[in-house]
Amino acid sequence: MTAKADAIIERLEGSLTPLGAFRARAMFGGHGLYLDDVFFGLIAYDTLYLKTDTENRGDYVKAKVKPFSYETARKGLTATSYWQCPADVFKDGRKLRRWIGKALDAARRAKSARPKRAPRKPKDSPF
Repeated sequence: MTAKADAIIERLEGSLTPLGAFRARAMFGGHGLYLDDVFFGLIAYDTLYLKTDTENRGDYVKAKVKPFSYETARKGLTATSYWQCPADVFKDGRKLRRWIGKALDAARRAKSARPKRAPRKPKDSPF
């Protein structure tokens, strides 16, 4: 973990208490960010990204920030639904909570829109 990622996590811990139980989990060289076990954001390359959908993406477009993207040999460049948190939002606790609240709403909408998975069968099941 880098010092900058640590600072972002520390800032979020201090700001997000009113919204729910916050935790950061190391993943893929960055961190997944959760409130009440809902994945609402990530830190990659020392940058905070928040979940978007059609209801809140316009805020990010208006702020002229970019989505988190990555490149693979098979698919090429892939843009995600996580967009960079604007610097002015990150610096203002009230704005940050409001934007994260919207990201949390987007994450909940995405989670409820996914089809339910069938329960996994035990490995030693003949079926």
